[in-house]
Amino acid sequence: MLIDSHCHLDYLTSPDVGMDIHAILQTAAAAGVGRMLTVAVDRENQSRVLAHAQAHEQVFASVGIHPSSCAGEPVSVAELLALAAQPKVVAIGETGLDYYHGAEHADRQQQSFVTHLQAASRAGLPVIVHTRDAREDTLRLLAAHADPIHAGVMHCFTESLEMARAAMEMNFMISFSGIITFRSAAALREVVRAVPLDRMLVETDSPYLAPVPHRGRTNEPRHVLHVAEAVAAIKQIPLEEVATATTANFYRLFPRAVAA
Repeated sequence: MLIDSHCHLDYLTSPDVGMDIHAILQTAAAAGVGRMLTVAVDRENQSRVLAHAQAHEQVFASVGIHPSSCAGEPVSVAELLALAAQPKVVAIGETGLDYYHGAEHADRQQQSFVTHLQAASRAGLPVIVHTRDAREDTLRLLAAHADPIHAGVMHCFTESLEMARAAMEMNFMISFSGIITFRSAAALREVVRAVPLDRMLVETDSPYLAPVPHRGRTNEPRHVLHVAEAVAAIKQIPLEEVATATTANFYRLFPRAVAA
């Protein structure tokens, strides 16, 4: 079995995309994808994320505010803890820093990131980290505020091996998306080759970043199979080994998913 460790089911089922949740889950199961984690990005979509998780056995949820969505009233630790207490919630996030979009709001993003890290520590949950063009500040804030026991995951990882190693030293896992199948991602494939299999997750980040051979189309959880196949090819190991390891890693990182 494979697990899509990061997707956005509410975007896939929105009027703009118009996919049916039952069809998404059925085609995922047919591709060997038996579980998925649907991820919140702002206050507006929290309820839809929770509804999908609570309605479907194979779906888990996270709660949080994406760094590009942290304008307005700052999120509080109490608000995040109340959301994290909802059924099927296994993580806090996605949170983090994105200086590619919104570097002028770096202070606000950092405040929100720290709040999420504090809430995750209080809740005993891992944190899902988004980072783009903010390597130094991301690692600095993780070192200062992340819970070393529950830690979390660097999602849709596109950074350097040095950053991956620094995150793994803080007990974080590294998650790879369909980007590793892109022709332009040779350097990232070298990171995949170097990251130990027992520290790795696979994801789609759907509806974005569809892997080859679906690039340019709407991504969905079933396509995490292509990500796992790419990992297997890069590491020159059987696909079954990737599936077994990343599934075990998911349940180790998100222990609430085991009990759900």
